[in-house]
Amino acid sequence: MDLHEETADVLSRLIRFDTVNPPGNERAALEWLAGYLEDAGLECELAGPEPERQNLVAVLRGREPGPVLGYLGHVDTVLADRDDWSRDPWGGERHDGWLWGRGALDMKNQVAAEAVAAARLARSGWRPARGELRVFAVCDEETGGVLGAQWLCEQRPDLARCDFLLNEGGGPVVPYEDRRLYGVCCAEKGTFRFRVTARGRAGHASVPIPDGNALVKLAGAIERLARPLDTYDVTEDTRALLCGLGEDPGDPAGAVARVAEREPRLAPLVRAALQVTMAPTRAFASEKINVIPARAELHVDCRAPAGMEPDAVMARVREALGDDGDLEVAFLETVVGNRSPLDTPLMDAIGEWIGQADPGAIAAPYVLPAFTDSRHWRVAFPDCVAYGFFPTRHMAIWDWWPLLHAADERIDLRDLGFAAEFFAWLPPRLLG
Repeated sequence: MDLHEETADVLSRLIRFDTVNPPGNERAALEWLAGYLEDAGLECELAGPEPERQNLVAVLRGREPGPVLGYLGHVDTVLADRDDWSRDPWGGERHDGWLWGRGALDMKNQVAAEAVAAARLARSGWRPARGELRVFAVCDEETGGVLGAQWLCEQRPDLARCDFLLNEGGGPVVPYEDRRLYGVCCAEKGTFRFRVTARGRAGHASVPIPDGNALVKLAGAIERLARPLDTYDVTEDTRALLCGLGEDPGDPAGAVARVAEREPRLAPLVRAALQVTMAPTRAFASEKINVIPARAELHVDCRAPAGMEPDAVMARVREALGDDGDLEVAFLETVVGNRSPLDTPLMDAIGEWIGQADPGAIAAPYVLPAFTDSRHWRVAFPDCVAYGFFPTRHMAIWDWWPLLHAADERIDLRDLGFAAEFFAWLPPRLLG
């Protein structure tokens, strides 16, 4: 069985395990994967806080001490409604050049490609000249990673520690004019969810009180927060992204305008990387339809470029809200964005492989609007270089996003093999 076929087979098997989180129940899938990797010659250990919520660490040890390269992936998924799908979301079916199922992109695909690459290397007799290759397959990412990556890094640092880590978050090709970029996720935006509160006077809904309805006072705030800011916060990572696109990082507004004109599908992702974004998502007011609310709340999902602290983010929130002093604003959550350095042996190796696999294409730093389990490694092991990278040549970045957490999730089989080739190439390149 060649590398491409074996990766597709492993992915199909993983998809057939229903690991929707909650409840997760990832143990059966991880036990199967551990057996697969042990048969190839890796040492495996399951560890976790609950019997059915385990994490797998598989190790291929080197001849001498040295750096540890980690391959990370989570096996839990979001839910799927069979009625919304064209094919069985837990069937792992191959059809018309695609492999279908929940987790085909997020992210049993990467778990499969990383595991197969490690197994192939082990079966071939390869061992690192120095250091180790570790394959991490964890639970619970979709609900925050408390039982998975966070637990592993905090409670079993002996198993989790690594110098280089590859995870989800980047890799799909970005065609832009005459350029082909493969995004390497080197930073993740911070999460600064906040609450906006308006106050008024309660009363009977049959006789509306002028300026008394707290919910109405939120209407203008919702409209203002839904509009993108005119302000951009360019960081080292987004500066490198704009340079990769051939745009001027000194003129971010102009760069976004040019991207929108030349490739509209890319513009929302570039804008999101460069700005504090605010998305009103929930509103709460009167509990009864015939009572004018004296208090109304709006909850907003806010993301900020890596490194921005709460005070700087709040300044952007106030900028968006304007001069409405009647509104109270308070953070519900403050998680500063995280990042890894750009000038590293891992980035050099990724760029080298891209140049060989897709001549003329380049690696470009990318900022993920959301967050992944990489943040737990960056916190626990400050010297660990963690990137998101699963290269796909046929599925562009705008082909990925509409399928994530959506019905009919699927991956181009050619890209599954393409990524597996990278994961098999990298360990000898980094570890000798």
